[in-house]
Amino acid sequence: MMGPLGLYSAVVLIWGSTWIAIKFQLSVAPELAVAYRFVLAAVILMVWCFIRRLPMRYTLRDHGFMAGLGICLFSFNYVLIYIASIHLTSGLLAVVFSSIVIMNMINGAIFFKRRPETRTLIGAAIGLGGIMLVFARDLVAFDFAAGGSIGLLASLAGSYIASLGNMASARNQARGIPVLQANAFGMMYGSVLLLGYILVTGIPFTFDTSPSFIAALIYLALFGSVLAFGFYLTLLGKIGPDRAAYSSVMFPVVALLLSTWFEGFVWDRNIVLGVGLTLLGNIVILTKRMPKPVLAATVAASSVVTSGVNPGEADGQ
Repeated sequence: MMGPLGLYSAVVLIWGSTWIAIKFQLSVAPELAVAYRFVLAAVILMVWCFIRRLPMRYTLRDHGFMAGLGICLFSFNYVLIYIASIHLTSGLLAVVFSSIVIMNMINGAIFFKRRPETRTLIGAAIGLGGIMLVFARDLVAFDFAAGGSIGLLASLAGSYIASLGNMASARNQARGIPVLQANAFGMMYGSVLLLGYILVTGIPFTFDTSPSFIAALIYLALFGSVLAFGFYLTLLGKIGPDRAAYSSVMFPVVALLLSTWFEGFVWDRNIVLGVGLTLLGNIVILTKRMPKPVLAATVAASSVVTSGVNPGEADGQ
């Protein structure tokens, strides 16, 4: 079974590169791009569960929480992220998403009664200040019709919804539901609900057959969704949602480097200082003393949860 360091590294490298891949999906409506991605990911996971003959019988309440996981982490949060990517470079989008560290801290206190330490609050304040500095010009001239403002609001909303998905995953793992099965059902429910939304709203179905779109779709579905979410949510089960989100310390760096190379992203003083503060804030949180797990049961759950992607590491999955 991969340890926390291996899981952390895999998440950073994969998710650091998915932000640029999203740009190649914008030739169709964001809702369609997300639906295609998670339909394919759900099919891959369901087929794997069938081949492995994994247990798939859960209570109606458990299915409700897995549906909540799908809505928050595998569908509508990404629609907002894709919308934001129309207005922001992939690197800046990753920086905003790193605010999930702060959001997980807040939601952990709300849902699991975890009181944040003083060091965590200081780190959160530094990170939030960094994000505000990066978007200082947009905040000063805030306009709901301006692209930068739309991108900032959409990315923050998508990040918060994703944080709620983290809470649902923590609950599912505390209940002993393996990450693989939870992700399979979650992606299935999320994509079905999103397809229903597309049908109700009358968004026309289109598909881009270009090699770049198809390559990005496969990469995002297999690596960015099946593998990375398996790694990330397993990490979440091992060390809790706020510490699992520490992958955001490094994947914005990967995303910014790729954005500089592929999108011609230009660094100015505000961005350099803001990104530095954002990462520093996350590091301040990261270096605190290891907290207790979100729920006592999470310890037991994490001992039987694997990423669900390594055929040689299955134990009950």
